[in-house]
Amino acid sequence: MADNHVRKYGYPVLRKKCRPVTVFDEKLKKFAEKMFSIMWAANGIGLAAPQAGDTRRMFIVDLSKQDFDMKPMVFINPEIESTEGNTVFEEGCLSFPGLYLEIERPAVVVVNYQDIDGNYQSVEATGLAARAILHEYDHLEGVLFIDHISAIDRDLLAGRLKKIKVG
Repeated sequence: MADNHVRKYGYPVLRKKCRPVTVFDEKLKKFAEKMFSIMWAANGIGLAAPQAGDTRRMFIVDLSKQDFDMKPMVFINPEIESTEGNTVFEEGCLSFPGLYLEIERPAVVVVNYQDIDGNYQSVEATGLAARAILHEYDHLEGVLFIDHISAIDRDLLAGRLKKIKVG
């Protein structure tokens, strides 16, 4: 199982499409707890399993510091049901420390998923919650936030990306 650090840009696991979770047991709960520990230690609001070195289809989001009504959430086997609108906002990623980019994403997302006990859930999210869900969902598909910018902008960032990249 993964150790306790965020995988940085360059780790091959970040480009892998994740496999569905089929076993909902104590090991899965322990892994979710470990993911929260890694994310909180890095001052993040979301973390996908690949960032913790694992290829299971799961991610976590915790916006409780931004919105006291929101509880930390675990999304397992998520599927995007629908999206609506578009918004551009500055976004960062724990796998790219210190890098923030203007990224266009849908303004609203409806996602179906399983919770930590395997129960089916659905949530509609807007604002920062929608952005965090879509960002973490991308990780499960092997997509990184730099994939949402133009090739020219990526070329302009080449020096900074090289400094971040491991391997």
